[in-house]
Amino acid sequence: MTASTFVISITPFDANGRLDESALRAHLDRMADAGIGVYLGGGGSGEGFTLSNEESRRVLEIGVDQIGGRVQVRSMGIEPRTAQQMIDYLKMSAEVGVDAAQVYSLDPGHGHRPTAPEIEKYLEEVLSSTDLPCVVSSHMSVGYRLDPSLLHTLSQKYAHLIGVNCSHPDLAALIALRSALDERIELHVGGPAQALSALALGATGFLSSEGNLAPQTCAALIAGANANDYETATNAFDAISQLSTLLYRLGGIRATKGVLRSLGLPGGHVRPPQLDADEKSVASVLAFLDSLNFKAIENW
Repeated sequence: MTASTFVISITPFDANGRLDESALRAHLDRMADAGIGVYLGGGGSGEGFTLSNEESRRVLEIGVDQIGGRVQVRSMGIEPRTAQQMIDYLKMSAEVGVDAAQVYSLDPGHGHRPTAPEIEKYLEEVLSSTDLPCVVSSHMSVGYRLDPSLLHTLSQKYAHLIGVNCSHPDLAALIALRSALDERIELHVGGPAQALSALALGATGFLSSEGNLAPQTCAALIAGANANDYETATNAFDAISQLSTLLYRLGGIRATKGVLRSLGLPGGHVRPPQLDADEKSVASVLAFLDSLNFKAIENW
């Protein structure tokens, strides 16, 4: 399977917190021009937890309209409290016409974790409700890992289960999944830190927030891997990993949007309850970008 990368796209808002549709279109053009796939409306970089149902749908509509057919356009959404919430989100995603949708792990909230039978019942209900291509997420945010044997069984039963996104801080979960899943199943890791390890272990690629700022660098990592160009892949990995560490130390997507605004690129503001990063944090990221000549790499 050819290696690939996806950006968990930001959702631009104006200074008053309104969805900025023109900025979103321009931002998505940058992602498509770099040749990286896009997940929309995610709960992290996409600030999906602040979106109304109508806004969530509109973000997907804009994505399909603006870059559909150029790169993969997928929906992500947020962690659901119930199976019905995920089923409703998949129904909307299918109506809009995205290429695929992520199925987040069940998150009952208040620190509760579902039992193994409850997880299985949830995934069965969700996957049996749609024929839209689905990518199941096993994410550290919910406090548990999905059982690789369960995902193997589900992949045999549901042909439209096309992938798994694995976002855990160690490689044990990834190794277990790669051993359990057939080669037809995409396997992406969350974040660039494990990108090269994932590719070496036979995974498909990585997801990133950093692609919002440096899509060409993320694409270069994958292009180098596909061409067996070790120097290109490792140089891109070095740059994007350093950028990731710095951004998360200085506010994550808050800093990313601040840097995009400073560069005159479409990114907009964060939406409350989050607050925009301070000028010092933004300046620190800009200085780092200058030190590695990102401006030339990314054609800003």
